[in-house]
Amino acid sequence: MYNSDMNPRTTAVVLIEYQNDFTTPGGKLHEAVKPVMESTNMLENTLEMVKAAREAGATIVYVPIQFAPGFRELSPNPYGILKGCKDGAVFEKGSWGAQLVDVLKPQPEDIVIEGKRGLDSFATTNLDFILRSRKIDTIALGGFLTNCCVESTMRTGYELGYDVITIKDCAATVSEEAHSGAIEHDFPMFSHPMTHDEFVSALKTAEPKQEKVSAGAA
Repeated sequence: MYNSDMNPRTTAVVLIEYQNDFTTPGGKLHEAVKPVMESTNMLENTLEMVKAAREAGATIVYVPIQFAPGFRELSPNPYGILKGCKDGAVFEKGSWGAQLVDVLKPQPEDIVIEGKRGLDSFATTNLDFILRSRKIDTIALGGFLTNCCVESTMRTGYELGYDVITIKDCAATVSEEAHSGAIEHDFPMFSHPMTHDEFVSALKTAEPKQEKVSAGAA
């Protein structure tokens, strides 16, 4: 149970790799994640969550991953998941597959983080700088892959001192086993796992508190 007082003004929804190569039919990795996407209803849940979070005054942050043609940002002989990205020419800069999915098009007040080249959304970007500049202390994470980039970002956010929330039904990966294993065993150690409904409810509960404080300060 999440016991902290959530303030929408110091909360950011961090959307990891909602890009066509994952989200959309025809994307190079879509068929691999499609079964879990459908079982969690993650794209529709994310749309609902983002709409409610914007209305509550939270910051919406997108963290796409992109590689230049030739994938020269990676080592000549990458291994593991980054080898798969290079071999499959996935998330190549300028390609349709690297674009953010249309239904989650960023709004003018949203933030799109640049520079993600690996698994952790903090490692090669200025995400931490931007969040701290905006006085963000709570981050809610959703995206791909549950047990990879979402989990890596969660762990670093925890280490950096953020109040980390993971949105269980706004994430997907390549198998139900990997998805449920991460959520059941890893997420509770480094975050407050919630459904999108629970997160939205917490934001809405916090709204009157924020308005009252602002009025009092005025």
